Amino acid sequence: MNMLARHKTIARLPAPRIFEGKASRLRSRGGLASYGVARRSAVGAKAARYIAFLSVVLAAACSSESKPAPAQVPAASAAQLMPLGELPTVEIAPLLEHTKKLSSDEFEGRGPGTKGEGLAVRYLADEFRKVGLKPGNTDGTYFQKVPLVGITPTPAPLIFSKSGRKGAQQQTLKWKDDVVAWTKHVAESAAIENSELVFVGYGVVAPEFNWDDYKGIDVKGKTLVMLVNDPPVPDPANAAELDAKTFGGKAMTYYGRWTYKYEIGAQKGAAGVLLIHETAAAGYGFNVVQGKTGEQFDLVTPDKNMGRAAVEGWISVERGKQLLKSAGQDFDKLKALAATRDFKPVPLGVTASMTIHNTLRTINSRNVVAKLEGSDPAVKDEYVIYTAHWDHFGKNADGIFHGAEDDALGCAALIETARAFTQLPAPPRRSILFLAVTSEEQGLLGSEYYAVTPIYPLAKTLADINMDSWNVHGRTKDMTLVGYGASDLDDYARDAAGEQGRVVHGDAEPEKGFYYRSDHFNFAKQGVPALDPDGGVDYIGKPADYSTKMRAEWNEVRYHTPKDVVMPDWDLTGTREDLKVLFAVGYRVAQADTFPGWKAGNEFKAKREAMLKK
Repeated sequence: MNMLARHKTIARLPAPRIFEGKASRLRSRGGLASYGVARRSAVGAKAARYIAFLSVVLAAACSSESKPAPAQVPAASAAQLMPLGELPTVEIAPLLEHTKKLSSDEFEGRGPGTKGEGLAVRYLADEFRKVGLKPGNTDGTYFQKVPLVGITPTPAPLIFSKSGRKGAQQQTLKWKDDVVAWTKHVAESAAIENSELVFVGYGVVAPEFNWDDYKGIDVKGKTLVMLVNDPPVPDPANAAELDAKTFGGKAMTYYGRWTYKYEIGAQKGAAGVLLIHETAAAGYGFNVVQGKTGEQFDLVTPDKNMGRAAVEGWISVERGKQLLKSAGQDFDKLKALAATRDFKPVPLGVTASMTIHNTLRTINSRNVVAKLEGSDPAVKDEYVIYTAHWDHFGKNADGIFHGAEDDALGCAALIETARAFTQLPAPPRRSILFLAVTSEEQGLLGSEYYAVTPIYPLAKTLADINMDSWNVHGRTKDMTLVGYGASDLDDYARDAAGEQGRVVHGDAEPEKGFYYRSDHFNFAKQGVPALDPDGGVDYIGKPADYSTKMRAEWNEVRYHTPKDVVMPDWDLTGTREDLKVLFAVGYRVAQADTFPGWKAGNEFKAKREAMLKK
């Protein structure tokens, strides 16, 4: 499941780096982690979510507390209300066949820019063609080119300098031990030189919460020092709890994600952005961040990413505290103040210098896009999208990273869901787009590219339904929806699962921000409602601790290793039931008389509403 990148035109790839996302779930679902640590750690994206679920597993299945307040699903036509039992079912045999093929030695781990990419994208296009889908790109092909750049930094120290009565004082932070930094600039080098440091708390600008950590200060050309996660605002009625009306309470919002911190820094014209790492707030140790010292991929933008801060990175909490102390500040006191609206930026009277030299290379990867055209002339130019990622980590000295469960099975589900749509008595009113994206493991880059350069307008895209987390161990009484309660799509899923006699619930660790770590997030970020489903944890006929054991085995033995292969004991009956729910969601949204929307208070609601007004 993901992170930041690495696509090449050669077959031998560097060791996988997971970086913290669901997509690593470290799930990266998009994130940061050393290969050796991430692939075995419970911080792992997929793994982290599932293990945590067990703390609420049975309660979540039965408790009203796990469900958002009932909401009115958008008005539907009679066709939309076709009972679940009358909708086509995805068959298990072809799911296994596609998964075995895509994860075979022949495909060499499906590394972007390698022989494996060519085999994978051709296979997917051929299967979509056989199913009867049309090319999804308006150029008449099944492909969307995705230009990528790989940037490998040369290790370099970060130097803090402060002038005083005793002369200049310097702190030198060692590469990887104390600081992990990089540049997104597509250039041979990038640097900050004697850049003034300013502590900006959590670095958040959130008008809807009347929150501005910058208070009008001009930070252009300066280096920002920030805390990670959302400001932990106490509940006015109970100081021991967080205010659910401000930054989601316990649940992380996008303002808390490290990616947001770098984005807002760039918007403010900062020369550098440094995050102070804290394990509890980040959700993973500094050892995970230390995995982000090799090559990183990014999209090639027209300005070659020169609009980004020259240097982005993390410093250890020990070094962060030392920095603030040298500036005459107390870390704990500043942190407490940063959780209030009264906080104001604090110039530290310290400068930062760092020069990063880069090794660069570019490749053109591909998203695979196929379309089932809608049947209603009035709305067939509107779309529901299903996504999965075809990429994995290729091969290296450790072997072939087959990526069977992650995410060859998702691509198989994409193909067979498409087939199920062709088995309807008539196509749905709106068109359905099946999108197999590249470079999820490198930071959700393929989905990001589609979301910022869409083939079809996002204002006419009703929803994205992501397929990147699987139950391969049998039927469950429940189903997990990460970010449950975010949009009307959750209500569609709840109702469809209810027709199976199952319940849905949210993930057990909303503070970890798993919703922001897989391909659906790039659609959400642009305003399109997006569904992030995950497997259930309450297995039928299995011991109460069965899910815990399966997750531990996955995380410790197979996740992001060459051992992620199709196992003899796979039981896809639960996958089949989950796919029936996801089919129903897409079909019913495509049939509905109105668009699904974000729930009140969601951070993406305003962007969607502004988009639809244009």
